[in-house]
Amino acid sequence: MDIKIPDKWLREYLETKATPQKLAECLSLCGESVEKIEKIGNETVYDIEITTNRVDSASVLGIAREASAILPRFKIPAKFTQPMTHAKQRTFSSVNYLKTNIDHNLCFRFSAILIKNIKIATSPLDIQNKLIESGARPINNIVDISNYIMFLFGQPIHTFDYDKIKGAKMHLRASRKGEELTTLDGKKHKLPGGDIVIEDVDGRLIDLAGIMGGLNSAVDENTKNVLLFVQTYNPVNIRRTSMALAARSQASILFEKGLDTELVDPALRYGIDMFVNLTKGTPADEILDIYPDPYKVKAVKTNLEFINERLGISLTKDQISKSLVPLGFYPRWSGKNISVEIPSYRRDVEIPEDIVEEVARIYGYRNLPDTPLSGVVPIPINDSPFIFEEKVKDFLSGWGGVEVYTQSLVPKELAGPEALKLKNPLGKEAEYLRTSLMLSLEKAARENSGVTEPFHLFEIANVYLPRRGDLPVELMTLAGVFVNDSYENAKGIIEALLEKLNIDYKFVPEDSKGFLPSQRLSIKTGQTEIGQFGVLESGLIYYEFPIESLQKASKEQRSFVPIPNFPSQIEDITLSFPAKTYLGDVIEKMKSADKLISEVKLVDKFKDFFTFRIWYQHPTKTLTDREVEKIRNRLVETIKRQFGGFLKD
Repeated sequence: MDIKIPDKWLREYLETKATPQKLAECLSLCGESVEKIEKIGNETVYDIEITTNRVDSASVLGIAREASAILPRFKIPAKFTQPMTHAKQRTFSSVNYLKTNIDHNLCFRFSAILIKNIKIATSPLDIQNKLIESGARPINNIVDISNYIMFLFGQPIHTFDYDKIKGAKMHLRASRKGEELTTLDGKKHKLPGGDIVIEDVDGRLIDLAGIMGGLNSAVDENTKNVLLFVQTYNPVNIRRTSMALAARSQASILFEKGLDTELVDPALRYGIDMFVNLTKGTPADEILDIYPDPYKVKAVKTNLEFINERLGISLTKDQISKSLVPLGFYPRWSGKNISVEIPSYRRDVEIPEDIVEEVARIYGYRNLPDTPLSGVVPIPINDSPFIFEEKVKDFLSGWGGVEVYTQSLVPKELAGPEALKLKNPLGKEAEYLRTSLMLSLEKAARENSGVTEPFHLFEIANVYLPRRGDLPVELMTLAGVFVNDSYENAKGIIEALLEKLNIDYKFVPEDSKGFLPSQRLSIKTGQTEIGQFGVLESGLIYYEFPIESLQKASKEQRSFVPIPNFPSQIEDITLSFPAKTYLGDVIEKMKSADKLISEVKLVDKFKDFFTFRIWYQHPTKTLTDREVEKIRNRLVETIKRQFGGFLKD
């Protein structure tokens, strides 16, 4: 995620003389990446990329804390200052102004306070400028307070019109499938179920928690009493809802990354101060704070040798401590062993390697030694699936094929009858895991229907075959379609591929769903099917091979056959056959009709007449014309008896 932070706002909590350019450079070397520095009016604004696991840095205070730890490594003094609050209200798990019923699996901390007699007005110019520079639009003092605190603390807050909460009661629960709610932006959402919602005593849904407030509880120009509301939610539910409803907001992006529950209290108290100053409202004497499982300080243990061994350098205990303490970690040494207490906002640190990473980045990756790799270059694995796939792609591309990449997530019409449906798809175009490449390639062919010349599309990708009670089988598959091409040419390319891969194969006619009757060939090695080829019902010529089956059947080398000592006799004969005769069977029968027939190929055809080229060869002598004639006569007789074929005069 990207955030914008004005330099002037940052320096309210970061005391340093570093220039914006130097600050950006140092941050990028040891922490968050400053993508650019831009000018908005008279203000310098940092555009910063925050990695998913570092949501603690997605705020003005988070970046100020990081910079205070990093800048001293570059010999630039820096000091981090926490914001001061004046709100002194005590916290209670129940209050008289709000009744609650909370599902704590959905909401880890629920905090709120009633502020009465507020006055809605425009915010001071300083606050408006900070919001504009941070990428938000000023609305009024109520809305602006919410955005201001979110940008400052990285903790979203929400405000309700207290008088619109019927019965002054909130029930936070999981939504039921099909429930409806209209959010602040006027959009009506039909909920998929399992979303975090809040209802009042009348059962009205008044908030789509963590995403956007309900229109029926929104603050408007007539609002007098506000409920200031700060929570942390289960990030899984927030992520699922925001994606299912395509309702992405800055708040949902923060919540789905798992916020620090300890942020709730300081953000709420800062909000009370702002409401008092900007709205002249009167806060209640008690803060509602339902926090059943407070953060317990955890420690990660390691030792000096472990850290230095992985860094490749020898740091002292003092150097390690100086890297950790400014970040909020509390290291305790016992000899060479260290126990590091982890602050609540750095729950991503869980194992010794995480401690090593923190030390390394603050010490500076640029300061670590760089040693060139040495040793023998490893011998490539010849039977690697990747090498085999590249070989197949090279062959097909060399014969005019064009590799395409289609989506694994497809709409229902491209998925296949048993395809698995996703629980939280991005949309109807990506609801299912496909079980075959056939429909995707047909679609790709249709999208190129303006091409009148023959073309060949192929793809190597996973298909997903369902398994009961388990994850689907991911089957890497080669498939392709020939468009505007002849059956003979297409089949010739498949035969060439199989021969290049040194596969002993045969084509066996077998019908199957999706192919025209009598237009599908099962490709077998022995009794095992390794692929299929034929004409689809759409008229396209299609082939398909599971890559694993193809690779198993492939051989690195063919058996050596010595060159014959005596020349062969070659002749062409033209035969005619009844309709629906399989020429593949005819050729196989010709080859086996006599042991002196070494090769048979179909070389031409015209209407019902087919010309075959036949090689006659004897291992120990040159055949005479009379000997060839006898073999030919037996061959023609066999073909006539077996297939009803006859020799053209």
